[in-house]
Amino acid sequence: MSTQLVIAQVLLLVLGLLGVATARPDLIVDHGGKALLALGMTFLVARLRPRVFLRFATPFWLFTLALLLLTLFFGQGTETSPGTKRWLEFGPVRFQPSEVAKLGLVLQLASFFSRRGVQHKLISATLMIVCTTLLVLLEPDLGTSVLMFGLGIVLMYAAGVRITNITGFLLALGLVAIPFVGRYLENHPYILERFFGHVNRTEGLEVGLDQIGMAHRDLSFGGLWGLGPDGPRWTYFAAHTDMVVASVGFATGLLGVTMLFFAYWLIVSTALQVAQLATRVRPMTPEIHGATVLATGAMFMVVGQAFVNLAVAAGLFPVTGVPLPLVSYGFSSILTMSLALGVIHSAMREVRRQLPALEGGPEVVAVAAD
Repeated sequence: MSTQLVIAQVLLLVLGLLGVATARPDLIVDHGGKALLALGMTFLVARLRPRVFLRFATPFWLFTLALLLLTLFFGQGTETSPGTKRWLEFGPVRFQPSEVAKLGLVLQLASFFSRRGVQHKLISATLMIVCTTLLVLLEPDLGTSVLMFGLGIVLMYAAGVRITNITGFLLALGLVAIPFVGRYLENHPYILERFFGHVNRTEGLEVGLDQIGMAHRDLSFGGLWGLGPDGPRWTYFAAHTDMVVASVGFATGLLGVTMLFFAYWLIVSTALQVAQLATRVRPMTPEIHGATVLATGAMFMVVGQAFVNLAVAAGLFPVTGVPLPLVSYGFSSILTMSLALGVIHSAMREVRRQLPALEGGPEVVAVAAD
């Protein structure tokens, strides 16, 4: 397993515990237990070889699509968004299928490109991305659907699809979507209200601070070293979920926020190492190709969502409801992101397994001579 990836996950989980303890002390035991369970799942998944993920990718992806369909009919919303359908409940178990669907899309596209290649396969891959994204968009969950669509684009590029083909695909899809954009915004007016409310947020404030302003206040109060999880503070909405970075900053200060960024950088670095080491494997087998796509997609799952969450907390993006991976309270997200890290571990181990036999054997000498 990758040591720096383990360090990154432990750092994020510990910072998440401090953030949740700061905002909602009553949830610390529950969150801690789920964090330990998620860490254990990472170690279990990391023991599997990439060929297992690639072999069972299609059934798993179809299963996630079935969950998304069930959500459209039997899903439930939240207290703040009662008109949405984003959660499924099976007895005491309550989870968000869109989180699992992200991982399903990563596995499916990695399996598809490793088996079929990238030549003349753009239409099939596009249908997979659009089908998954559309089901999430209908919940409606615009933030997650945009992230999922971006994930598909990154996976295409990581698999080797030419950037010109991807650009043409985006232009064509944009032209097709134009007639439906207006209808979608009419049916879900909160999207424009949230966007314009964000653009004009300083003008719309009559008294006090809004959610983003309160988060900025907590970050500034944290200073360099923080005030600790038991420091005196105001309460505000989503301080333990969407705005948990403010709680982390309040408790640990600039030091904790810097460690947060460092942990995400370690995840990016590990995935890039997988791609770099894979270029030294000769010949490039479908499993190694699939492993690199898996690692890149799993990395973007975590870091791409972290970027959106942090941009919202910084006031750059409108509030989207996207949690901070491995830090925010919420078992669906923390478990799925932990599984994604397990996939990166698996890809790294597989690439390293192939290197010694190929670098030191006589076959490599013959290939180098050619």
